[in-house]
Amino acid sequence: MDAHGRGDAGEIDPADQWVFNPDTGSYELRLTGTDRVPTGSAAGARTARGAARTGAPRRGTASPGRRAAPAGDRPPPGAGDRQVPAQRDRRAPRNRRKQKEVKRRSGRKRALMWVGGALAMLLIVGAAGVFWAYQRLNDNIDKVDVGIRNPATSDGPVNILFIGTDQRLGEGNSGYGDAGSEGHADTTILLHVSADRSHATALSIPRDLITDIPDCETIGSDGSTTVIPGDQRVRFNQSYGQKGRDPGCTWRTVEQLTGLEINHFMMADFNAVKDLSTAVGGVPVCVAKDIDDPKSHLKLSAGTHRVEGEEALAFVRTRYAVGHGSDLSRIGLQQQFLASMAREMKSGDTLTNPVKLWDLAEAVTNAMTVDTGIGSINKLSDLARDLSRVEVSDITFVTLPVIDNPDEEVRATVVLDEAKAAPLFRMLQEDISLTSPEAEDEDGKNGDDAPEMAPASEVRVDIYNGGSRIGAAQETLDWLQNTHGVHLSTNAGNAGTPQQTTTLEHGPDQAGQAARLADLMGLPKDGLRELPQETGDVPMTLVLGDDFRGAGTPVEVPAKKPKDLDSVMADDEDVCAS
Repeated sequence: MDAHGRGDAGEIDPADQWVFNPDTGSYELRLTGTDRVPTGSAAGARTARGAARTGAPRRGTASPGRRAAPAGDRPPPGAGDRQVPAQRDRRAPRNRRKQKEVKRRSGRKRALMWVGGALAMLLIVGAAGVFWAYQRLNDNIDKVDVGIRNPATSDGPVNILFIGTDQRLGEGNSGYGDAGSEGHADTTILLHVSADRSHATALSIPRDLITDIPDCETIGSDGSTTVIPGDQRVRFNQSYGQKGRDPGCTWRTVEQLTGLEINHFMMADFNAVKDLSTAVGGVPVCVAKDIDDPKSHLKLSAGTHRVEGEEALAFVRTRYAVGHGSDLSRIGLQQQFLASMAREMKSGDTLTNPVKLWDLAEAVTNAMTVDTGIGSINKLSDLARDLSRVEVSDITFVTLPVIDNPDEEVRATVVLDEAKAAPLFRMLQEDISLTSPEAEDEDGKNGDDAPEMAPASEVRVDIYNGGSRIGAAQETLDWLQNTHGVHLSTNAGNAGTPQQTTTLEHGPDQAGQAARLADLMGLPKDGLRELPQETGDVPMTLVLGDDFRGAGTPVEVPAKKPKDLDSVMADDEDVCAS
């Protein structure tokens, strides 16, 4: 047998012959039927080393003054030489249980080490994946420093400016927009979210609105600043791209227009519509009649369709085949599309499906340019979590009230309808929901009890200036005649006595005319004074007071929802473009 065998020829396992020696305080090898320690065996070597350490004689060797007993002539077991079975009965089982327990613990420890190591590797790999995803999405985001650095979130109302540009930049955009152009603010929506996140209003601003663009300071990549001079009475879409204007110029133009303080902007190109619609698995839209638009290349039969990619982009760019063929008609399609996409994201599996969610995150970050205040994934996520508290059913899409530009023979642009826009701005400024009872007019019925308004062409009125504003009567006359077609109006000069408030006197038979003029000028109800007798063809008398702030600006601006406001609720699934 070699050193790894089970003992000598007697087939005795040396490991089973270890017994405790109380005289030496150590374990010794006892072989049944022999006093020999197998020479050359590992067990014998261990015994020899143990004896050397304790000073005890090795078994099978003679101790000083003691003769080794010959084989087969062993003395009866004494105190230091007990029978093996007795020793094994009392000592060996406990020791072996201890050894097995240690062995089991060691095995569990090794298993835990393997599991822990595997988990550590998973965590490391996962963290690396998250970091990679974070870095990838973070690197996708383009940022513009507009010189206004607001925090990502706010405890108060939040106003976010969404700008869709027609600039031909980015893969897949070469077939759209104006070739060689620096781009325009092609689609602009101001999203107002209430302070308590209970409602939101998305205000679409027509690109062809004639307005003033203020001076704008832009910041170059090297930190240098350039002031771009403003323009008066130009198309709103020139607030971006033209003359080197950046999104901050559109930002300042909208603030000047609405009186609202903007917190952040997000700008997207054509790819945003294509990629986002694809990421959510398509967006349901409805058209009331067949559409075949050679400009946008959209072909849809009447009914409901799910559009994505190029077809989705064609849908939001279509205008010639719907409505009056104007940008206002296209705004209606865009609102329907955005409302439907919001429903799709909230009700579908986009936010719970990891693949869709990743595609959506990729699409958003690749297509978006934002201000530095939300120029990272962390900041965008904080803002998104904050705004996601608004329910889809509490989001209202509205179009800025406008009228045709009276200075044009061929109608191509529009101007602000001050009488309707000012109350709407006031509602946003005061954080009032368009669907709340507060939004209704004073009688609670949106003017249903008011007299039916006469056509503007039938309104007869003499205009007097009773306030301190020089030229107010002529200014009002020009505005009424040129903008609203009130041709039976006259500048009657200065009033006999100054007055603080604007008043309108009319006969009972002129109630319809008075209602029309009051609506155009935003006159308060207490400013209308009905005479006791009918007046026939005698014109009404309008006296402008010190509360008159300019032609087109309502005398009183109540925070009330304007009548006939073009609006769409985000949860309305029955909207169908005609």
